[in-house]
Amino acid sequence: MAKVGIMGAGSWGTAISWLLTNNRHEVTVWSIDAKEVEMLDREREHKSKLPGVKLQDGIRFTNEIREGIEGKDFVVLAVPSPFTRSTAQRMCPYVKEGQILVNVAKGIEEKTLMTLSEQIEEEVPQADVAVLSGPSHAEEVGKGLPTTCVVGAKTRETAEYLQKAFMSEVFRVYTSPDIKGIELGGSLKNVIALAAGIADGLGYGDNTKAALITRGIAEIARLGVKMGGKIETFTGLTGIGDLIVTCASVHSRNRKAGYLIGQGRTMQEAMDEVKMVVEGVYSAKAAKQLAGQYRISMPIVEQVNQVLFEGKSPAEAVKELMLRDRKEEHSALPWGEEDTDTK
Repeated sequence: MAKVGIMGAGSWGTAISWLLTNNRHEVTVWSIDAKEVEMLDREREHKSKLPGVKLQDGIRFTNEIREGIEGKDFVVLAVPSPFTRSTAQRMCPYVKEGQILVNVAKGIEEKTLMTLSEQIEEEVPQADVAVLSGPSHAEEVGKGLPTTCVVGAKTRETAEYLQKAFMSEVFRVYTSPDIKGIELGGSLKNVIALAAGIADGLGYGDNTKAALITRGIAEIARLGVKMGGKIETFTGLTGIGDLIVTCASVHSRNRKAGYLIGQGRTMQEAMDEVKMVVEGVYSAKAAKQLAGQYRISMPIVEQVNQVLFEGKSPAEAVKELMLRDRKEEHSALPWGEEDTDTK
C-alpha cells in the first residue's frame, strides 16, 4: 500500500482517487477551493464534475497543500493544464528530493511551448517527474470500466513502480521511456478533437471524422518525431488511441466545444457552455507556433486556429482543407513503374 497525494479535485483527480483507493492505497486529495473540499468530504461525490461516482470513506480531502505532499510515496498532479505551473510552484517547498510526481493533465504552455512535465521539472527540480496518459475518460474510469493507459518515466524503476500502483483488473497500465512523445500526443490530440467536434456540429458524417482522425495523427506524428518523440508512441495508446476516444466520445469536452462552434457558437460561448477547461483551445496556439518553429505542415491545426481566433467560418475551413493542393498520402512509398525505369 502506498500513501498518495492528488493535486486537483476535478473529474480526473476524483476518478483517480477512486481508482487508487480501490487499489488499497491511502489517498489524500487537495483542492484550492475550500468549498469544494467541504462538499466532497460531506457528499462523497462530485455531482457537478463526476456525477454517479461514489467515493470511498477512506479518501481524505484537504485545502492545505502541505497535507497532500508531505509523507506521500507519490503525488499525482491532476489540475487543468493552465494551472500546472502555478500549482507546481506552490508544491515545491514541500516536495522532498526524489519524490515521484505524476502528471495526468494534457497541454502545452502557450508562452514557453513547454510540455507540462517540463514545467513541473522547472518549478520542482528535486522531483522525479513522470506522466500517465492514454484513452481514459474520467467518467468511465470512475465507473470501473476497462481502460488502458501508459506511464512514462525517466527510469524503468519509476515506471514499473507506478505501473504496479495504478494497475488493476479494470485499469491496465503499460510503461514507456518516451515522456516527450506521450505528452505531445496527449496535448495535440485535443486540437484535432476540436476539429472533429466542429465537423459534427456542421452535420458532417463518419467519413469526415475518419479523415480528421487519420490525417490528424499524421500531423501529430510529423511534429512529435521532429521534437524527439518516437513514432511507436504516436501509433500506440497515447497517440492514435487517445485521439480516437477524444474525437468520438460524448465525454470529450474538446469534441463538445468543437460541436458547439460548428453549430455557430463563438469560442468563448462554447467554453462557457462546456463549463470545464477545454484544453485544446489552450494548446491550439502553441501547436501552431511549434509547427512554424519546426517547419512542419499542420493544415488541420492551422484551420482550427483560424476558426478559434480569427473568426473564420467553420464551413470555409473544411472547404480549404478539402481543396488543398493534391498530394500523395505517403510520399516515401515508391511507384512500381518508376522503380522499373530506374533499373
